[in-house]
Amino acid sequence: MRYIKYIVAMCLVLGGCSGARFREYRAHVLEEYPHMTDAYTQGLFFHDGVLYETTGQWGESSLRTVDVASGEPLSRQNFSRKYFVEGSAILDSTLYILTWTNKMVFLYDAATLEYRSTIAYNREGWGLTTDGHQLIASDGSASLFFLDRELKLIRRLPVRLNGKPVRFLNELEWIDGKIWANVYTTDKIVIINPEDGNVEATVDCSGILPAQLRGPDTDVLNGIAVDAEGNIFITGKYWPRMYRIELIKK
Repeated sequence: MRYIKYIVAMCLVLGGCSGARFREYRAHVLEEYPHMTDAYTQGLFFHDGVLYETTGQWGESSLRTVDVASGEPLSRQNFSRKYFVEGSAILDSTLYILTWTNKMVFLYDAATLEYRSTIAYNREGWGLTTDGHQLIASDGSASLFFLDRELKLIRRLPVRLNGKPVRFLNELEWIDGKIWANVYTTDKIVIINPEDGNVEATVDCSGILPAQLRGPDTDVLNGIAVDAEGNIFITGKYWPRMYRIELIKK
């Protein structure tokens, strides 16, 4: 587990407080779908109506396109055991796939999913999304990184909630002009203003996956995707379900 010593502190920060300057929501399930329990979900996003998922772990990392209704892969490419794959996103005609500690990013043709090239990367790879013009990456710290198409840094964005750094930013999604981020090891999602880095809202996802569906390998909440109609989906690492949700004010 990464940075385990900070977990308690993060839970306290994201638990809310009186006079909070951010909105608090809880996730309400509208529909549920099967999700493959061999998927250690790292990246999750829709593109042209297709759900893409990248999965991690040494010897288990993969790139998949997924049928939402069944949860079954429509296509799957496995990576060598020496790679631990993380977040992913499509910008223009290129699919970018981060690796955790391998210091490299894989580039694929977005239309054919054929491998194109590998680019060196000077930080840990965690989450990845795009606003349609640039890439936005996380590395588990309290900052996000805006990158050009060659993965060169455009700007670094510190993320704060009520003035305090929000560490463990993980899987990312761009939704309605905001950055949604899973906070690793918690059941919280933060919604971030991309201009100033302030957390404008939190989403409590606790209890989404019921106890009876949890097994010995079930891991943490991770994975946010939005389709062309604005439907929001979430899942987790080795979860047996994916959920379409709406936000309810707490």
